[in-house]
Amino acid sequence: MISNALPLSLTDNPILSQWIAFKENGRVRVGSGKVEIGQGILTALTQIAAEELDVRPDQIHLVSGETDISPAEGFTSGSYSVAVGGASIRLVCAEVRSLFIERLAETLRCSPGELTIEDGKFLRAGRDTGRDYWSLAGEITLDRRATGTAPVKKPSSYRIVGKHLPRLDLPAKIAGTGFIQDLAPENVLHARVLRQPWRGARLAELDENAVRRAAKAPIDILREGDFVAFISDSEIAVMRATEAARPLARWDAGTPPPADVGTRDWLKAQKSKDKVTDAGHRDAVPGGRVIEAEYSRPFLTYASVGPCCALAEWKDNALKVWSHCQGPAVLRDWLAKALGLPAAKVTVLHRQGSGAYGHNTADDAAFDAAFIAMRHPGRMVRVQWPREDDFAASPISPAMAIKLRAVLGNENKPVDWSIELWSPPHAQRPGMNGNSNLLGAEALPNAPTLNPIGDVPDERGGGATRNAIPIYDLPRHRMIHHMLPEVPMRTSSLRGLGAWVNVFAIESFMDELAEGVGEDPVTYRLSLLSDPRARRVVETAARMSGWFEQQSLSEGRARGFGFARYKNIASFAAVVVELDVQEDIKLRRIWCAADAGLVIAPDGARNQLEGGIIQGASFVMREQVKYEDGRVATRTWEDYPILRFSDIPEIDIELIDNPNEPTLGLGEASVGPTGAAIGNALARALGKRVRDLPLTRERIMATLLAD
Repeated sequence: MISNALPLSLTDNPILSQWIAFKENGRVRVGSGKVEIGQGILTALTQIAAEELDVRPDQIHLVSGETDISPAEGFTSGSYSVAVGGASIRLVCAEVRSLFIERLAETLRCSPGELTIEDGKFLRAGRDTGRDYWSLAGEITLDRRATGTAPVKKPSSYRIVGKHLPRLDLPAKIAGTGFIQDLAPENVLHARVLRQPWRGARLAELDENAVRRAAKAPIDILREGDFVAFISDSEIAVMRATEAARPLARWDAGTPPPADVGTRDWLKAQKSKDKVTDAGHRDAVPGGRVIEAEYSRPFLTYASVGPCCALAEWKDNALKVWSHCQGPAVLRDWLAKALGLPAAKVTVLHRQGSGAYGHNTADDAAFDAAFIAMRHPGRMVRVQWPREDDFAASPISPAMAIKLRAVLGNENKPVDWSIELWSPPHAQRPGMNGNSNLLGAEALPNAPTLNPIGDVPDERGGGATRNAIPIYDLPRHRMIHHMLPEVPMRTSSLRGLGAWVNVFAIESFMDELAEGVGEDPVTYRLSLLSDPRARRVVETAARMSGWFEQQSLSEGRARGFGFARYKNIASFAAVVVELDVQEDIKLRRIWCAADAGLVIAPDGARNQLEGGIIQGASFVMREQVKYEDGRVATRTWEDYPILRFSDIPEIDIELIDNPNEPTLGLGEASVGPTGAAIGNALARALGKRVRDLPLTRERIMATLLAD
């Protein structure tokens, strides 16, 4: 059953008028604090609102991420957009619908049950009453708290939810006007910022005359503390200035990262803050054989196709910022604090960026634009980061080391299981740990001292610990989390946070256990799964791929399996990968089964799963941030390869129909299982397991030549 309990977004924004208004005749304005980052959320939320209100989708005007008129829903992250934001809109619209029906029933002196709605018009016994939402709106105040008690529609009656609706965000993007990078109003000032090469670096010397000569056009140089910006009417001039300034600038102070940063040994040598969590039987369980293994992943970056961009204007003593950030209300609050303004003087307007998989530099670009705009009142300022800075100065996703240990009992099943994690925190978005976490603000004179950095709390899904506890039936489980708070770089959130590599490690280890006791890996998993939804997903992926019927494969070809429930509370996904190993890994085919409960937009759900599969494969096979001479050494696409279109195989998706179960977050569900399935297939093909990521040709060769 789908609960009517108020989701977090609604308890944070409980007034109905924060979500909905009938000010435009014939259209309903629905607000959302969740924003479009390519996941199709605008379409899905529109479907939910139209369904509950009984209006057409084109009658919904969805306002997303505009802080003056949208509810403040925190960040668009963690696969919560539909599960929490959509659930809130569903309850709000159901309650508004009931309020209008009850009011009209009073006026017509009839039972509410006699009234229905069609395209926003109220009908009585199928006949037009002459009233609609807009004519009744003046008689009903929506400045009241949501109760969550109004009846919502049953899934069996849905006309719009669960059906295909063309993506609302695509026409503008196809036309070349859908991204913030496309915004360049006339008379805009262009600006770029000279970035510090490592955290805490201080600018000791910069030849500004040489920079001006290199610009070949008039530029302003704004320098306050270690914040240096080049500003001009010409974007080409500020590009030339930035490129010239990088080698001219001399920096000192701070702690440049060492060359071995991110390796297993380096991670284990860092100062840590430790937490131990025990679950299950505390008494000793009879066991025998002990199996252990260690895995690791490197630092990663978000690698969006479009570099980060922002526009800002300081006018009439108020600041307006256009940003593709993932938390407009959060950015508004922390921009205000960093700039010494009341939050009421700052408006953030979300505009879509070309790709966002976590904490990229959108917020930093917004601060750059805002700070520079306040030094140029009345002029709109546009800041677009160059690709090199996007790679070198962005927050990065933490490297992690993972150690797994299982004691097998008499039936060859784990009776004692432990996981040990070493990881920097995944939480340095604006506001986290009470820090603005805005790069430009940290470079200013008298920048506030940073509060101690912590990870995302486990009760909010965790950072490094996300998905570290397997969903399998384990009588005893222990987790030791070594959080590394003092690493010399800014680590933050990337799609799935620690979940995907924890799933990679756990699912790789599950294969190792199965192999160690001579069982088929899927059969072994099923013997440890009692959750019926989990079992169905695993069995469906096995059936789709013909796992149990597969014939012997040619030399160098193999299949691998991976499974997880994202955060153990969101969608279930199981993936089978078939690949060839020659000089490199060649993906041949991928099958994925998923259970996301009620699916709002089936095509969007498939897109999410496919995107997660492709990015999961890219993480595992290609991606790694490297350091050299204390600086990020991966600054171009040649240095930081990602999966290409030509690398992507045929992908089959099967969504398990479960309309009477709550909608579960899907955006990150397939990433971990895909990586695990690739690792397991590679191990089968090689006869040896590669436990450190990425699974590059060089690493595969080193593994084969070891021993």
